[in-house]
Amino acid sequence: MKLIRFGEIGKEKPGVLIGEKRYDVSSLVTDFNESFFEENGLEKLQKALESNSALPEVDASVRLGSPVARPSKIICIGLNYIDHCKETNAPIPTEPIIFFKSTTSLCGPDDDLIIPKNSEKTDWEVELAFVVGKKASYVEEEEALDYVAGYALLNDYSERAFQLERGGQWAKGKGSDTFAPLGPFLATKDEIADVDNLKMWLTVNGKKYQDSNTLNLVFKIPYLLHYLSQFMTLLPGDIISTGTPPGVGLGIKPDPIYIKAGDVIELGIEGLGTSKQKAVAYKK
Repeated sequence: MKLIRFGEIGKEKPGVLIGEKRYDVSSLVTDFNESFFEENGLEKLQKALESNSALPEVDASVRLGSPVARPSKIICIGLNYIDHCKETNAPIPTEPIIFFKSTTSLCGPDDDLIIPKNSEKTDWEVELAFVVGKKASYVEEEEALDYVAGYALLNDYSERAFQLERGGQWAKGKGSDTFAPLGPFLATKDEIADVDNLKMWLTVNGKKYQDSNTLNLVFKIPYLLHYLSQFMTLLPGDIISTGTPPGVGLGIKPDPIYIKAGDVIELGIEGLGTSKQKAVAYKK
């Protein structure tokens, strides 16, 4: 299945994408949130869809929201592509680097990117994210994929001055509103033949800056879920973003390039669709 949520901000309803058409499943499920995944919602929805052939169609012009509602956590992995480490002059990690994005940074795939107040170094990062399907604590690596609900496209926007020049943790440069557009959909595991071999790309104003493949991940998804579950309980609906490949604005030589109001950022991952954000200046 491909899960979507559609409608106005804060009023999204659950739906599914079948072929190129969107369908409203709010008569079958309340939302794609923690309780949905916790209560075996994916399997129940799949069975319900098999016996419901007259679902309301959703017009393609309707806004898409994040395909996951109100996760308890958004956990990100830093420096998880070897070439990205090199472009940022960082050593290749021997263990995953972990940081959090605020849950208020989550937004729809095509929502505007709001450049934070006083920002001069807002940057882009195309990433493969996965969503936790059931409560996970001290999970063995060989069992880890049993705890994954599915995969999605995420742009891990970052304000580099806030992240790297203001002291403390990276989180302060990662958690601004609209800094985590997710989707257009959440693809269940059976939709993706090989998650370790997906092309990924990102352009700014039509110029390609990131062009890579999930083959190049340092730490793969089973290890990441296993690793994270040693330090914290992962709850159903939690979003884990696996890191970005080379080509971020910070790494451009000789002078970094950062996002300006009016810029258009487009990105995609093979099998997980595309998203598009227009950058706008912060307004009170």
